[in-house]
Amino acid sequence: MGQSGRSRHQKRARAQAHLRNLEAYAAQPHSFVFSRGRAGRSVRQLSLDLRRVMEPLTATRLQIRKKNSLKDCVAVAGPLGVTHFLILSKTETSVYFKLIRLPGGPTLTFRINKYTLVRDVVSSLRRHRMHEQQFAHPPLLVLNSFGPHGMHVKLMATMFQNLFPSINVHKVNLNTIKRCLLINYNPDSQELDFRHYSIRVVPVGASRGMKKLLQEKFPNMSRLQDVSELLATGAGLSESEAEPDGEHNITVLPQAVAGRGNMQAQQSAVRLTEIGPRMTLQLIKIQEGVGEGNVLFHSFVHKTEEELQATLAAKEEKLRLKAQRQDQQAQNVQRKREQREAHRKKSLAGMKRARAEADGDSDAEDPGAPAEAEGVSQQEEEEDEAEYFRQAVGEEPDEDMFPKAAKWRRPAGPPGKKRRVKERKPDRGSDRRPPKAKGRHPGAQAKVGPRGAARDHRRGRPWPPKRVA
Repeated sequence: MGQSGRSRHQKRARAQAHLRNLEAYAAQPHSFVFSRGRAGRSVRQLSLDLRRVMEPLTATRLQIRKKNSLKDCVAVAGPLGVTHFLILSKTETSVYFKLIRLPGGPTLTFRINKYTLVRDVVSSLRRHRMHEQQFAHPPLLVLNSFGPHGMHVKLMATMFQNLFPSINVHKVNLNTIKRCLLINYNPDSQELDFRHYSIRVVPVGASRGMKKLLQEKFPNMSRLQDVSELLATGAGLSESEAEPDGEHNITVLPQAVAGRGNMQAQQSAVRLTEIGPRMTLQLIKIQEGVGEGNVLFHSFVHKTEEELQATLAAKEEKLRLKAQRQDQQAQNVQRKREQREAHRKKSLAGMKRARAEADGDSDAEDPGAPAEAEGVSQQEEEEDEAEYFRQAVGEEPDEDMFPKAAKWRRPAGPPGKKRRVKERKPDRGSDRRPPKAKGRHPGAQAKVGPRGAARDHRRGRPWPPKRVA
């Protein structure tokens, strides 16, 4: 196996450069552009065109469903590092555009008086310049006429500036500036003109023939005797190919720019081609929070100081009632939790007490058996002695010897359990029981059945085992 083409130091340098790029990208502002409600086809297309303007620092394939609320979008935007929302909506009267700063606001609401889609702008141009390389970098923001016209105008300018990353004029690469976003404020009508342009830089000072030679398409020189005729007079070229340049768009390039003839320290002309969309905006109101909060500015509703204080007091009262309900709910939850815990402990104690009563509690002190229990125990003891006498002597004891003993004793067993008593099979020879053996001495053994158990000839039941003294 051959070694890698890069050394260890090269790999480390590349990894560090990649990390710096990621940190720089995360520090830049990002945005979500989407429509809310029943916007319609045109408004949805306008949101896609506006998303095209905000590239590449926006979610180009963002999908918002009807069931998704604004809180869902805010929750998703936090981990992704999104700093702005651009929301389009439509009502019965007009189309509205909201610009929201995350995570705490403010929210600027504009009314869109006029708008034109990208396809309409491009179709109206004879030549348009639009390619994918233009959208690899954010556009250059140009604000015009945002003077000292009020705090709301200054806030608008700050919001639009924060939409795009800042530019250092001493370190910027001119090859990354391919688009321009112009926002012009008209103080008389208080409207904003939103325009989007493509930037092209061409050299100046050359004849039309030289410019044609620098392009990929060469002119037809079959009627010319020498190439000097093309360079000197520009013969064979139409007047429409010449574009007017002047002091308004001619500048000296501080660095070389991509394009034929654009050299450093040479004069070049900056030409703009509109690529859309167009919008005419009017500021309606400014709010504190994200979509809701105190109204800081309103274009049509003007309240007095008393009305503002009354509105503020009503909001404070509403917040106080909400906090009171939350406290009451928390107390109810705590009380129910304590009730469930007490009920659980009580149930466990009852289960433990019932188990101790069933199995007997060895740790508890024996209070002693009652009188009835003592009589039953004496009777059982005399029954055991009488049974031992029968097994040893082979005769029934006298009644005076064991007065409390029962005549016959059933075999002992666990309480509450029914015992199955096997029926004695009748003798084969005769239905009569065999007579009792006479003359049996005291040490004689009882008759043993086929299973080794002594048989009782009176009841046909097996005798209990012999008790050892």
